[in-house]
Amino acid sequence: MPKERGRQVIASNRRARHDYTILDTYEAGVVLVGTEVKSLRAGRASLVDAFATVDDGEVWLRGLHIAEYERGTWTNHEPRRHRKLLLHRGEILRLIGKTKESGLSLVPLSMYFKDGKVKVELALAKGKREYDKRQSIAKRDADREIAKAIGRAAKGRQ
Repeated sequence: MPKERGRQVIASNRRARHDYTILDTYEAGVVLVGTEVKSLRAGRASLVDAFATVDDGEVWLRGLHIAEYERGTWTNHEPRRHRKLLLHRGEILRLIGKTKESGLSLVPLSMYFKDGKVKVELALAKGKREYDKRQSIAKRDADREIAKAIGRAAKGRQ
């Protein structure tokens, strides 16, 4: 049986890029039980309130909601349980240092299948203040206006 290729996105946290300045990203595996994987294959996950913590040298994903598998029986999983993330020891030590030193957060950006395995894109992020968010929105709008003007000029219209 050939392995799946590519990256099939299950869920993404679009709000994270608005609320945080992304400094660095990591790819981590997730420890799951059988019914969780089946529910993820159906696309039933939410990263809205999710965050990661480092406890006793291990990284844990908290607040991730994976809906119960509708065909599951007594073996079904708890939707908001804490899930262990799989990272290399060096990456974990780097994350411990960064989160302790300067008030940075670990925020999941997206969850996806990569070659049949569930992965989470984890970001080392710093929270934006309200005026930073307004500046980001203004910059995005200005870039959009510039792109429109360039497009109109390329078509010969003013």
